[in-house]
Amino acid sequence: MSGIVHLETLVRSMSPILLEGEFVFLSFANSSYGAHAHLAPIGGFIEAEGLTLIVPRVQADSHQLSYDGVFSCISLHVHSSLSAVGLTAAVAEALTVENISANVVAAYYHDHVFVPAQRAQDALAALQRLSQNPH
Repeated sequence: MSGIVHLETLVRSMSPILLEGEFVFLSFANSSYGAHAHLAPIGGFIEAEGLTLIVPRVQADSHQLSYDGVFSCISLHVHSSLSAVGLTAAVAEALTVENISANVVAAYYHDHVFVPAQRAQDALAALQRLSQNPH
């Protein structure tokens, strides 16, 4: 099933939902997928510098791992096509106006926006406003 590509439809339908919990980004040099499965990562990416994992903060804390920043995740519950143009830009612009940083991860069905945990409610409100008025 292919996702939605029309930008206005995507924005109007994105239904942002704040996930429970807090998340952190970790980097492991010379590592591969599966090596840190015990951390229950929700996402990852291999870069030249190492394996980046997004993990629940409680997992990082319980394993005494250091991290920079604590994030909340807002999932956009619209099946966006990986070929869609403009959704990330629209989300970033709405959050920029509120001076909220955003780390966007596109998965197969949905986009997920990681924002500073202390600004999660502000970010959710900004995305809800965007959804109601996508112009």
